[in-house]
Order: sequence, then C-alpha cells, then structure tokens
Amino acid sequence: MKRVLKLGSRPSPLALRQAAEISRLFPHAEFQVKTYLTLGDKDRITPLSDVEGLDFFTRELDEALLRDEIDLAVHSSKDLPEVTPCGLNVVFQTPSIAPNDCFISRVNLPLSGISKNSRIGTSSIRRKEQLRKIRPDLLIVDVRGNVQERLALMDAGKFDGLIVAHAALIRLGLEHRITEVLNLNDFPTHPRQGSLSLVAKRERWQEVKSILLEQGPGTGN
Repeated sequence: MKRVLKLGSRPSPLALRQAAEISRLFPHAEFQVKTYLTLGDKDRITPLSDVEGLDFFTRELDEALLRDEIDLAVHSSKDLPEVTPCGLNVVFQTPSIAPNDCFISRVNLPLSGISKNSRIGTSSIRRKEQLRKIRPDLLIVDVRGNVQERLALMDAGKFDGLIVAHAALIRLGLEHRITEVLNLNDFPTHPRQGSLSLVAKRERWQEVKSILLEQGPGTGN
C-alpha cells in the first residue's frame, strides 16, 4: 500500500509543476498536494531585491510544516532562506535541471543586439548588477508575478525583454519563448538554481526521508 504524504506547495503554475516533478521522482508514494499562498505570492509591490535570502516565498509553507498540516514542502532551492527555520530540515535536494538564466526578447534579438534604452524586466539584485556590467545603456525595471504574468506584461509592451531562469521555462513548457540562453561566465546564477528542495519538520525528517529513500531514487541531502 502506498504511503500518502501531504506535500505543501505554492499555487503558482510553476510551483505545481515542481510538485508534480517530485511525485514522479517517487512513483511508489502517493502525494496529496496542499497549496498555500505565501507572502511572496500576495505582495506584488516589494522588489525581490529587498527580500533575497529571506523566507519571502517559504514562510507559510514552513509554518504549515510546524503545525503538522503537511509532511513535506517543496521549494525552488534558490528560494530557501539563508538560515533554515528552527524546527525544520532539508531532507532532499534534486540536481539542477538547468543552471542558466535566459533572455526573452519581445523583438527576438539577443541581449547584445537590442537597442539602447530598451526596458528589461527583472527584480533580482544579481541580475541587475550583471545587466549593468554588460549593457549599462539598458533601462532595468522591477517586475513581479509568475512567469506567465511577466511574459504577458512583456507581450503587452511593458518591457522589451525579460531575464528568466531556464529551469522555470523548461518546467512550464515555454522553451520556445527563449531568445538566448545566457552564458554562465557572464551571468553566473544562484548555486542551487534549477534544483528543488523538500523540507520536513526536524523531529520527523528521518522518518520522512526513510520513506522517500525506500520508495524512490533519492539522491539525498
């Protein structure tokens, strides 16, 4: 009989694809997905550059773990806070499916070919700094929302281009929107970009990890 594990996820299309990816990794277990809106989902005003390294996209899921509402939470590994909250452990981390960032252009030109003063959407401090080094003549604009919402804003003319994680576009089946996969030498990314992490309550993490390793491939953490 399959052991049912309650898996917490954000409700965005990308997060649900990530939850489905975890389910495929452990086909002998049954996952019941429960969704939670995080502060990062509800707050569309605060620039991501102000909250990098914090629990902006994880806090509500972590609190659900501590209340025993769920057995596991799935996060993009790069969204994990710098300090794991008290009472929680990372029990599993997948290899990255793609570490690069991508450039998506409204006019289908590479980053080197777009015109001066083009508006490029990103909220990441790292991406802003990299853009300024390579193309200081571009206008960098904060953008929030899920990947599809950001693409819709660009398509409506709000931006001339976007910087998006390659892994997100792969998971969403949107690779056809990529204009250019950016070189890691010019655009180094978060060391865990493209990876997924499973988090569990510390007092249960050995039990949960044992279930996962018995019932799936388990690269472990």
